[in-house]
Amino acid sequence: MILAAAALVGLYACTDETIGVSITDSVSSIIEDSSFVITGHSVLNDRVQMRTSTKMLGVLQADGYGSLSAEAVTMWMPAMNIDTTGITASNIDSCRLKLRLPYRQGFTGDSLAPMRLNIYRLNKSLPSPIFSDFDPTGYYSDADLLASESYSPSSGWLEVSTSYVTGTLTYDTVRVISVSMPSSLGTELFDAYITNPEKFVSPRSFADIFPGIYITNSFGSGHVMNIKATELDVYYRKHVWLNDTTEADSTFCQSYLASTPEVTSNNIIRYIPDDAITQMVDAGDALIVAPAGYEVQVRFPIQEIIDKYRNNATGSQSIINTLSLELPVSIPETEYDIQPPTYLLMVKTSQKDNFINGDSLANNKDSFYAVYQPRSKSYYFSGLRNYILDIINNKGGIATEEDINFTITPVDVTEYTYSRNYYSGSTTTVTKISPMVSRPAIVRLLLDKAKIKITYSKQIVN
Repeated sequence: MILAAAALVGLYACTDETIGVSITDSVSSIIEDSSFVITGHSVLNDRVQMRTSTKMLGVLQADGYGSLSAEAVTMWMPAMNIDTTGITASNIDSCRLKLRLPYRQGFTGDSLAPMRLNIYRLNKSLPSPIFSDFDPTGYYSDADLLASESYSPSSGWLEVSTSYVTGTLTYDTVRVISVSMPSSLGTELFDAYITNPEKFVSPRSFADIFPGIYITNSFGSGHVMNIKATELDVYYRKHVWLNDTTEADSTFCQSYLASTPEVTSNNIIRYIPDDAITQMVDAGDALIVAPAGYEVQVRFPIQEIIDKYRNNATGSQSIINTLSLELPVSIPETEYDIQPPTYLLMVKTSQKDNFINGDSLANNKDSFYAVYQPRSKSYYFSGLRNYILDIINNKGGIATEEDINFTITPVDVTEYTYSRNYYSGSTTTVTKISPMVSRPAIVRLLLDKAKIKITYSKQIVN
């Protein structure tokens, strides 16, 4: 469909290829063209570099989706300052590993399904980079078992946590799965800090003391949890003065270790599609399945768009205003009502690995991201103007295979919101884009109904 609106103006005009000035009357038109077709197909994406501190844990079998098992390995960010005033290792009382998951959308599946987890101590540092198909064999043994605990999402207690993730102090309700760990571990870490405090300066040096942990599901199935924070808390007794005349023994708690974005961590994902998924992929459906399932490779008709734009703008001065892609979707019917990914990344296929491995951000020239719109059941990529201008201005308008081939893959997006001042409100900035591990997700891209729209202005000088 092509729409045009014309008006007489006597202004200057600029084009994406030439710049000129007219002092005579001219006819200006605004053109909208959405007559282009995008094609693509699903490809397996079972080996990804997670690059996130979010952990998935559990086993899920869902009709219409398949089976998913999720384990995790992580190194630790140690506390640089541990309370040693007036206490010794004998004051260490106990320690607990705390797994925090969002109160809402913190799991997929049956919240009451009883399951059991095992936690092993790693016997050597994790490799870097590390991928979702990582095999922990050789990094632990049965003798390295630290704890075993029954759990389910409903077994966690509710806790109000605070953070500065959005630039200001925020409060968030989370569920906490608490696992009792050997008190000897707390004693070991306290003694190590007294003896070698320099080992607590960085995760890599701390790995000489404690390389990390492996968390695996040892029994049951029915759900997978999205663990947003992992920490080891040590409880200890300390003699304190309540006031000038009263003293007492009190129990204190300090987080000795935490899994943060700065440390090497990884989700070990094993996904097996069921017959319904296999049939859709074999039929040519453009299917997205996360985590570590399917992504979609597409051919974007950028050369056709450029050629049509140039032919239509011949003999005039013109400027491209916008280029966008709207992707309508359908949601396959699944057990547990598994929903689409919140975000999709569209990146040049040749640059996808570098984008993910390099912890990049979308630049609206080689990579773009879109947010799922539940009302319209679609994703809208709005910022493709720089993409077409780069080819026109820097490549003579001739697109290469690299410019045409894109991969659309599910991602998690981290944002940072900060207040500018009282009058101008706040600004939100994307700080991280990483492969999706926040929850299971599925969606079918309706490429035959996709709408690619270019809008440009042209001016014909009389």
